[in-house]
Amino acid sequence: MNRAEQLMHVATKRSRRIIGLMSGTSLDAIDAAMVTIRGHGAKAEIKLEHFRSYPFPPKVRMAVRDLFDPKRARVDQICRYDFILGELFAGAVLRLMKDTNIPARRVDLVAVAGQTIWHDPEPVLVNPEVPWIEGPIETRSTFAIGQSAVIAERTGIITVGDLRVRDVAAGGQGAPLVPYFDWVLLRHKRRGRCIQNIGGIGNVTYIPPNGSWDDVFAFDTGPGNMIIDELASVATNGKQHYDVDGALANSGVVDEELLEQWLSDPYFARVPPKTTGRELFGAQFARRILSEGRDRRIEDLIATATALTAESIARSYRDFVMPRGKVHEVMLAGGGSKNPALVEMIRKRLSRQSVLIYQASEAKEAMAMAMIANDSVYGLHTNVAGATGGKPAILGKICL
Repeated sequence: MNRAEQLMHVATKRSRRIIGLMSGTSLDAIDAAMVTIRGHGAKAEIKLEHFRSYPFPPKVRMAVRDLFDPKRARVDQICRYDFILGELFAGAVLRLMKDTNIPARRVDLVAVAGQTIWHDPEPVLVNPEVPWIEGPIETRSTFAIGQSAVIAERTGIITVGDLRVRDVAAGGQGAPLVPYFDWVLLRHKRRGRCIQNIGGIGNVTYIPPNGSWDDVFAFDTGPGNMIIDELASVATNGKQHYDVDGALANSGVVDEELLEQWLSDPYFARVPPKTTGRELFGAQFARRILSEGRDRRIEDLIATATALTAESIARSYRDFVMPRGKVHEVMLAGGGSKNPALVEMIRKRLSRQSVLIYQASEAKEAMAMAMIANDSVYGLHTNVAGATGGKPAILGKICL
């Protein structure tokens, strides 16, 4: 069969084996989850077969970090690293298949959102000033690298990539994408659940008791690990890229005055839908912390940055989630769920809720990418209006 026929075959099979890839804002690794998904949509069943996390090559990590800064990013480097990251994503797929002795012919799809280097989902008016277009154009934008054509070419597997852009084109924020996965798998008849992912950025999905698809509500709560990671690198002269076991935070004291200063950032008061990223809570925010706290111990600044993540999550729930319904459980996922200092701070601030760690939390976002691809090739809408604000859309670009 030709590739188009193969896509139709994959879409209509009883189950599919999919490799989901995730590279987060912290740029620490490429997460690769091999899953089997039976069915589609609300009745889909997903099983995690294998998970690996492949660290970014240090030189590539530094080069891509330069692309986050519009004053330093060059168009030739953006173009080149779009393909280099495509090679890395493909390499992760090939290595996972080698490690698990599963050949490419037994994998149906690869799913990847790409590495976002700039995210600007707020509407902008542009006047094209040509007679064949009437009036100004309202547009939004987001840009990720990690060329899916390279992944498809190197692996020989149909690749569903660039998962955010269709939602942005449909008027959405392009994130968070995981609420689709959360609703399919984690909705509960009697318990209201917040599923809190803590990657570089924090995002929450709220599903009320017996919540329908239209009841799902999600947004970015603010910083996750990103600021903590930047400060940990400073504290250890680059030897650590994150606060291992929360030891640095636990050896410091939270500065309540500084914490309140940082929480005054207008982002925290904005009403969802909303998303954020490195543009706001990246290296420049860490530099601000180091400047405002220059007379404080670095351990105290890391403790305070950890408290910023915890407090921003708690206040987001208080201000935007709890007015919508009851929250019985909070399920933590992502790298931040492995930080005992951060988890303890969250538990203290959400003492009335049961705070749990999601099983296979590090694999969750990669699994969510696989779920989106699984349903996109079947023609289902895979964005959540209550999360992104976008019109219903089928996410992703398919590379045969």
